[in-house]
Amino acid sequence: MKGIGKWKPVVTGLALTAQLAMAMLPAGAALAEDGPVQTQAQLRPAPDAFYCKERKLGTWFYCDADKAVENKPAAAPNVPAAARLDAIGKQLDELKAKAILDPSPDNVVAYVRYQREQLDRASTFADVWSRAVWQHPDLDYTLQRPIATLGKRAWTDQRTSDRNSVMASLSQRYGLFYFYSASCGACEVFSPILKSVADQYAMSILPVSMDGGPNSAFSEYVTNSGQYERMGLSGGQVPALVLFDSVTKQPIPVGYGVMSADEIMQRIFVLTNVEPGSDY
Repeated sequence: MKGIGKWKPVVTGLALTAQLAMAMLPAGAALAEDGPVQTQAQLRPAPDAFYCKERKLGTWFYCDADKAVENKPAAAPNVPAAARLDAIGKQLDELKAKAILDPSPDNVVAYVRYQREQLDRASTFADVWSRAVWQHPDLDYTLQRPIATLGKRAWTDQRTSDRNSVMASLSQRYGLFYFYSASCGACEVFSPILKSVADQYAMSILPVSMDGGPNSAFSEYVTNSGQYERMGLSGGQVPALVLFDSVTKQPIPVGYGVMSADEIMQRIFVLTNVEPGSDY
């Protein structure tokens, strides 16, 4: 034991040498009794042509590539959907321009083929859209305003019934200002139509002559002395019809020009009983 002291520097030097050797080994390698152990990839046998190529025996004969050392493909960039859609449009325009400027079979086929792909995509979108609307009643506008023949007829009948009921009660609150001119041909056509609607629903109507002349449908009238402007009208356009609310004292312009009886009633009904946006 006394002689060990003189060997201590040698032992220490060997330990340091071993540590340096370990640090220089590749990752995954280790020291054995007689040298460094190779990594798993280094120990793997080379693929055998007979077993791998001819018989295609695969993993058991080390024919498959080492997945642990394979390079994984880079993740695709996260391109916004709007940018992708813009790129499709630009590509379609480019192929179309190329086919027009150089109408070779290859160019034309490339354009038609790409266009067909986008048409298929659009058709799929439209199909899924329809299915989604069918299954979500809050998205189905046709439940509010039918477009099919049977549903539209039922909706129209109900709307007409509601309109007639409203028109029958309007005379208690609303009156009509009718602005015309004796020299206006359209007024001569419109006046008897308006009078029939007013008579049907017992609505008060005040004819106002813009030029002081008479009207064949209305024997009693007044000459305009600022009523036109006070009703919120401008430009002197006739015929003009204004609904006046006796409760709020507010005028409600109905429209200008010749209107049918049905259109007069429809406009008055919408302006008095339908919330903006609820019909669309």
